[in-house]
Amino acid sequence: MADVDAVLLATGGYDHTIRLWQPHSGVCHRTLQHPESQVNALSVTPDKQLIAAAGFQCVRLYDVHGCNPNPVINCDGVQKNITAVGFHGDGRWMFTAGEDGKVRIWDLRSRNPQSQRTLSVSSVINTAVLHPNQVTIIAGDRSGVLHIWDLKSNQSEKLVVSADNAITCIDIDREASMLAVASNNGVCHIYTLRGSFDSEERLILNPKTVINCHDKYVIKCRFSHDSTLLATTSSDSTIKIWRTCDFTLKSTLANASQRWVWDCSFSADPQYLISASSDAVARLWNVESTKIIREYSGHQKAIVSMAFYDGNSTE
Repeated sequence: MADVDAVLLATGGYDHTIRLWQPHSGVCHRTLQHPESQVNALSVTPDKQLIAAAGFQCVRLYDVHGCNPNPVINCDGVQKNITAVGFHGDGRWMFTAGEDGKVRIWDLRSRNPQSQRTLSVSSVINTAVLHPNQVTIIAGDRSGVLHIWDLKSNQSEKLVVSADNAITCIDIDREASMLAVASNNGVCHIYTLRGSFDSEERLILNPKTVINCHDKYVIKCRFSHDSTLLATTSSDSTIKIWRTCDFTLKSTLANASQRWVWDCSFSADPQYLISASSDAVARLWNVESTKIIREYSGHQKAIVSMAFYDGNSTE
């Protein structure tokens, strides 16, 4: 992994706290209180100065490096749980998505930002991701539909992935060549991506393959930074690692005390992965050996979100 000083690991959960860890030592060096709700999702700003915590009806942004225990930016006025949060590449704006069926764009130049633009859909949104082109947001909803929102034209398209199964997570690889769409029936749909809304050719999703990943819910799907691996986490208490060259199973990461695995992230070096679980423990794994290298214990309830930066990329 990267130099110790360049690494950031944050975990959040149902104990209403966010913990910042030293990944190499397993030491929690700071705990931030998030008293209003559980922490549904975490994301670090591109300059690595702030961390956004998405909860019930709000997003709170905290100073990562200072001593201020209180949020420095507050985003309110949302109904129901916020399920996804992320940032434009230059940090000018933030996007959120949630159970109220809305994707929102927030201008971060104010300390109390208001939602500037909104995409409304007819179902609960479980997940959303910003395409590397920085102008397209793809959201997945409970009815099994993808919503592709072109921010330049303010137009959106729909793609039905599975009419009978909720979409639980979306991820795009860094090369913007593949899209993974996880569902609550244990399946992950893989699409190839072609074109983009920032050019004359529109973004086109072509079905590539379907992976029968788990016997229960797939909760998260994450590509490695070099696009060679895909990790899927599940309510079956396992993480599975798939080779993207042919989407065959490479390894399974499991532990007797691990329960639902809610989140995960690869290191910049894809042989390492960190996971977050309902047993209130985050774990650093060696993907090759399938062994646990380190555990991060301290949360009192389930860890359901995490953000990890190790000098190359942010999850």
